Amino acid sequence: MSSPVMFISHGSPMFSVEPGRAGLLLNEQSACFDHCRAILILSPHRITNGTKLSSASKLETIHDFGGFPSELYEIEYPATGDVNCAEEIKTCLKSAGISAVSDDNHGLDHGAWVPLIHLRPEADIPIIQISLDQSHSLSSLYEMGQALAPLKEKGIAIIGSGGITHNLFDIRRGSEQVAPYASRFQEWVRGKVRARALGQLMNPQEYTNDFKRAHPTAEHYAPLLFALGASEGSEEPLVLESEILNYAISMESYIWK
Repeated sequence: MSSPVMFISHGSPMFSVEPGRAGLLLNEQSACFDHCRAILILSPHRITNGTKLSSASKLETIHDFGGFPSELYEIEYPATGDVNCAEEIKTCLKSAGISAVSDDNHGLDHGAWVPLIHLRPEADIPIIQISLDQSHSLSSLYEMGQALAPLKEKGIAIIGSGGITHNLFDIRRGSEQVAPYASRFQEWVRGKVRARALGQLMNPQEYTNDFKRAHPTAEHYAPLLFALGASEGSEEPLVLESEILNYAISMESYIWK
């Protein structure tokens, strides 16, 4: 049985305590992971020189943010790692000419543990976090996802965590209004993902004027290409249609089962 691939919009750290519709939809997909022996997750909050894979047996919950309510800093996601799975992933990458190193000192940043709290609240599946190599282009992240796709048949689920939109300069906390560009870009991405229009998704700035407004920097968009690569050969994704929060932050996610 093939393991799922996901792209998750993880929003802000407040998502951990304010799940809303997006959190409910993630939780509804939890059973898709019941048979998995590990989850590999890429987060834009772990950017490195080169590719690094977490290899600790227990993963620290990293509260890598500031200015939020004190309760967020007390949350723990008691994830375990899996050294053997991390080595298997390294071997898979190596066969595609991609080098990676083990890192037993780094835990899970909020781009990983915040969505996992809703997706797999039991924390009963080992997690391996893969870093975002700052030298990677969108096309090379797609290729990395392709290289890792065979792991789906070996019980390893693959997740890219980021955001369909991520313009922190436009956040209006508690606003019920939605930025027109955020809504347009969410619709554009949804349509291109369904159509698997890879050329456009790898070069969004050439096909929609909304990209640069939705993503002043591209690190939260990049994990989408990673997930798309890993989902190669899968059916059309299920779109977890969610709200746009705080005026400009899309919470929409995709799952390829």
